[in-house]
Amino acid sequence: MTSPCEELLPATQRALLHRIAVAQSEGRAPSFVAAVGRDGQLAWTGSRSSVDGHEPDADTQYRIGSITKTFTAVLVLRLRDEGLLDLNDPLEKHLPGTGVGDVTIAQLLGHSAGLSAEAPAPWWERTPGSLRPGLADVLGDQSRMHPVGRCHHYSNPGYTLLGSLIEAVRGASWEDVLQREILGPLAMHRTTAQPRAPHAGGWAVHPWADVMLPEPSEDLGLMAPAGQLWSTAADLCRFAAFLAEGDDRVLSAASVREMRTPSVPPEAEEWDSGYGLGMQIVRKDGRTLVGHQGSLPGFVAALWVSVDDGLTAVALSNVTSGPLTGSVAADLVRIVAEAEPRIPEPWRPLPEVDQELLELTGPWYWGTYSFGLRLLADRGVELQPLRGGARGSRFFAETDGTWTGREGYYAGETLRVVRREDGSVSHLDLGSFVFTREPYEPGTAVPGGVDEEGWRGLQV
Repeated sequence: MTSPCEELLPATQRALLHRIAVAQSEGRAPSFVAAVGRDGQLAWTGSRSSVDGHEPDADTQYRIGSITKTFTAVLVLRLRDEGLLDLNDPLEKHLPGTGVGDVTIAQLLGHSAGLSAEAPAPWWERTPGSLRPGLADVLGDQSRMHPVGRCHHYSNPGYTLLGSLIEAVRGASWEDVLQREILGPLAMHRTTAQPRAPHAGGWAVHPWADVMLPEPSEDLGLMAPAGQLWSTAADLCRFAAFLAEGDDRVLSAASVREMRTPSVPPEAEEWDSGYGLGMQIVRKDGRTLVGHQGSLPGFVAALWVSVDDGLTAVALSNVTSGPLTGSVAADLVRIVAEAEPRIPEPWRPLPEVDQELLELTGPWYWGTYSFGLRLLADRGVELQPLRGGARGSRFFAETDGTWTGREGYYAGETLRVVRREDGSVSHLDLGSFVFTREPYEPGTAVPGGVDEEGWRGLQV
């Protein structure tokens, strides 16, 4: 649940307006609209226009291009959570006859299937989808560009395959499934496959003169799951809040957290960016942003979420090139985060405590590395180094009395308590690492044993 959002301070609002005004002016955009959400609520919207008195608002539709992919990915994760498929399934198992059926669903989601970036000519974004009536027309004769699973290579045809996969498993069109399973539950009534008034028109601005040319708006047909949607700043802020917190009507918090996790290593020159499952991940201004950028002829768009700051930002413009909406949206997050940092929730004691768990808290040692173990909510625990360069993690409780790592080096690893025959605690086992109450504690299961003479000083 989210609480009512306090209004941003006047100075913060002016800084946000200034940022989008600069973007619209320097980017030579016919119009520009942006929004910021805070703690799940719409906190600010602003816009600029080249036509006096006709500025768009947060309810004006713009085409959002590849942000559509995140919606498609959510639909695939829903199928996985319902047990209808596994992300490691080969595509052929659910969508036979594509010619690339050996790639897995996870590889398609994370753009590591090695498929081509674009459909065969003519340029699919500026021509009718009817020119590509079948998947063979989308993939072409040279669909393989890289070894499967070895690297990240962005692929629009890959998300066309995922859209067809959804239709095959659900037995309904991608658009109908999207409306029923995401747009309806999240009350995104202004997000549609075709434009609905009020909506912006797409424009190209001449690179060397301040003149414009209207861009065509094509129905992408089979490639719709890669970039078809139209949406508004307000609707996208609502979607961004879902990507931060999850919503059990659509997708659990655990599954959206999985979407935000890098799926393959970034390219060598892109250590500050990566890709999860249908979501881009970037490091900017010392914070992690997740979401997606998008473009189609006549439109550029961006949606970023800073989970730690509780902030979301959307930037939309109706021009083929010019304003860097991704940078603008990131700046909107930074402006609010720095001017009005998130106020932490009040500390509250746990509602109940298990004495056996309480006895596990305090210092533990892996060799000579010192760690502290503390209790979290829902019987979770956190094991963090007290000094030095050792690794730590948070762990969530399993029903069998063990814990599973949430992040970092220990993500997915099992932490368990090992007891002696009399029931007392001998040590903690974390993926074969032994943690004892004293460094190299005698009588415990320290691999390699402990020297019988024990600790000693310098002997001369």
